[in-house]
Amino acid sequence: MNSIKYLFQFVIVIFLFLIFKLLGLKFSSYISGKLFQIVGPFFRSKKIIELNLKNVYPELDSRNKKKIINGMWNNYGRVFAEYIFIKDFRKNKYENIIIEGKEVLDQIKKDKKQVIFISGHFGNFELMAMEIEKSGISLAAIYRPLNNIFLNKVMETIRKDYICENQIKKGVGGLKNLMKLIKKNFSIALMLDQRVSEGIKVNFFKKEAYTTTIPAQLVKKFDLPIVPVSIKRYENVKFKMTIHQPVNFKETETIEIITEKLNKILEKMVIENPQEWIWTHNRWK
Repeated sequence: MNSIKYLFQFVIVIFLFLIFKLLGLKFSSYISGKLFQIVGPFFRSKKIIELNLKNVYPELDSRNKKKIINGMWNNYGRVFAEYIFIKDFRKNKYENIIIEGKEVLDQIKKDKKQVIFISGHFGNFELMAMEIEKSGISLAAIYRPLNNIFLNKVMETIRKDYICENQIKKGVGGLKNLMKLIKKNFSIALMLDQRVSEGIKVNFFKKEAYTTTIPAQLVKKFDLPIVPVSIKRYENVKFKMTIHQPVNFKETETIEIITEKLNKILEKMVIENPQEWIWTHNRWK
């Protein structure tokens, strides 16, 4: 039954991608954003979104709650449409990504230094790993496969060809590949904001949430600095990506302490850009 459902979803997505390609980037992004604003509230994730907002903003009034939810669905829809144009983004066809803190990337490249890049699902989050790799840094990105096996093959191809060539699948199977690439002096990029079952419970907005310990474990094992990266859609299909200063940790700091500090960094990103964060992840389950 799932196979039929996934195949149907696949056909719909491919059909929309073909339409978007004909319409062009700006119009497709706009239309898809509006479409997601209309259909998004009917998804099963509606309750999760409202619960997440209540955890982060307990005093939020209905007007501002609606503003954040509409902004999230609009951005989500835009990202969906922009996948078909990712090759053009890679070739810098649109010249619409401003990078603040580029000197941090330049220094990492110059020193041939390994780091761990962390972020969350904001703006067009796929562009972050793409721009880091384009800067000349040897990079591998950790990703979570889609449940839809048909769409996952398409997404894996897009990611490997145009976003970041070295992709590491989340889970036990990807650990061997991760360690191999670390030993080859690759830097690692990963998202902190998805719910995980193999992590530990640490505070996230003053409430315990399962959080991945992968970055903290890499910090402890290889003494690597953390480099936070954020991205914001400042005008339709234009983005500002910020490479923050590296964060180093003391040898005495535990995996739990490091993980909670990384959640604090993510919290700041959410507060600064709530309308573009994907609130559908059930972080506090």
